[in-house]
Amino acid sequence: MTDTQNSQLRGADVVVETLEQRGTRHVFGVPGAKIDAVFNRLVDSSIETVVCRHEQNAAFIAGGIGRMTGKAGVAIATSGPGVSNLATGLATANSEGDPILALGGSVAVADRLKARHQTLDAVEMMKPVTKYSAEVDSPAATAEVLSAAFRAAESDRPGAAFVGLPLDIMAGTAACKPIQVRGITGQGPGSGPALAEAARILNAAKNPVVLLGLMASKPNAAKAIRALLGRTILPVVGTFQAAGALSEQEFAAFGGRVGQIDNQPADRLLESADVVLTIGYDAVEYWPSIWNRGSDRPIIHIDVVPANIENDYNPVVEIIGSIEESLSQLTARLTRPGLTDQSRGLLDHIAADRAQLIGQAASQGGDPVHPLRIIAELQKMLTPDVTLCSDMGSFSLYLCRYLTSFRARQVLISNGQQTLGVALPWAIAASIVRPAEKVLSVSGDGGFLFSGMELETAVRLKSNLVHMVWIDGSYNMVAAQEDLKYGRSSGTDLGPVDIVKYAEAFGASGIQVAGPDELAPALRTAFDRPGPVLIGVNVDYSKNADLFKTVHEGSII
Repeated sequence: MTDTQNSQLRGADVVVETLEQRGTRHVFGVPGAKIDAVFNRLVDSSIETVVCRHEQNAAFIAGGIGRMTGKAGVAIATSGPGVSNLATGLATANSEGDPILALGGSVAVADRLKARHQTLDAVEMMKPVTKYSAEVDSPAATAEVLSAAFRAAESDRPGAAFVGLPLDIMAGTAACKPIQVRGITGQGPGSGPALAEAARILNAAKNPVVLLGLMASKPNAAKAIRALLGRTILPVVGTFQAAGALSEQEFAAFGGRVGQIDNQPADRLLESADVVLTIGYDAVEYWPSIWNRGSDRPIIHIDVVPANIENDYNPVVEIIGSIEESLSQLTARLTRPGLTDQSRGLLDHIAADRAQLIGQAASQGGDPVHPLRIIAELQKMLTPDVTLCSDMGSFSLYLCRYLTSFRARQVLISNGQQTLGVALPWAIAASIVRPAEKVLSVSGDGGFLFSGMELETAVRLKSNLVHMVWIDGSYNMVAAQEDLKYGRSSGTDLGPVDIVKYAEAFGASGIQVAGPDELAPALRTAFDRPGPVLIGVNVDYSKNADLFKTVHEGSII
């Protein structure tokens, strides 16, 4: 680029050309006067601008893009409330380990301390919910700030980054040009002494158990985990986010998923461990004070970042680096003979309970429909070419505990912030990233309307997705926990929503399921129709208190 060409670049040119260099194919957001220079420049770029109905949902979609691709999805909004509406989406992505870059407009640099429309100290507001938050404060800094933001979002444990873009710098002449991406980055395996000590502890252990966390479901990490279990069979449990880390070949050693409340068969397996090997685990997924309360057994921590030390989580060995490379070297050092009688007995018992549950679920009748009957029908649909996106609510506990997945990042779950409204935006993201696949998202009737307006976005994009709404007229997860705590619920009742009319109002298709025998036909019909389809099913949550019956007192949250 010549000096003359460089002098003609505007700040907005540097932003958009940087996005193009980073491989950005879509940006998701809502326009406004403080960011319109960037929106204007996007028209002449290779990037598709997807206008959303709410900035929060734009961030959800971008976070979903990040989770499925490993590259930062991009959300964009104008100043003031446009930026503040991004915060929930950034907090969610940061907790979930999803790379995302948010671009927010702001007033001119000279006006940042004055009373002006939409003046907001967005950088300080975003710092607690991001890995990186900064504002471009001069025409020479645009490329540097953006490069630092991308690096923060995508490196180590991925997360959220925010960059404020003042309108005068975006519209004015740039004093820099985009910084090219050069070199090879990435971590190597953990240290040799740490790997040797971890192998020594595991080889000497009587009943070690592996606890998989959110980073374990990344495709490369999952591949390495499967190789480890192929060499040395170890009992395994996983958090909700670890869904899909194991294949069918390792399933016999899988005790199930753990999370939120310690009342699952997998919790008994985890409790039996004399050594716990955590892989890609974050305490936000399942608090150590629940599953490791008062225990002094050794914990081996394998991750891309050091552990956050707690009273109940203080590893004796930390192996920090590339998870897949660390596991490859650890695998070569293991000499264990296989499962102990205690572990095998627990796994056999869990397998028998699982088979019994599957049989009971498939035969459940009645209308409203029992949750396990819905799970049984969804399990049939969860073939390798389907992506499932789960919102948060009572239904998500059924999905997370009882639905089986054998593909990394096939199931997208909110397990950190447990955010309502993520499912439909994530489904839109999946329809973009995986256009040849079927996409199924699930929410309750409460969480659905947190982002239901994006159905119009899905229609506009011609997204081939099916969104199922479990209807019971309440925020049921909250109500069930309140009933256990106080003997009554408060603030949880909702009014009715006609799913078919709602869908049709946006130009989508709608199906209301009348009973359990209509579930399978409805799902087949929905997947055969082009464009977005909503399915409503009335669900029987009368036994939901059983979800929150605990093994150890005090784990109700």
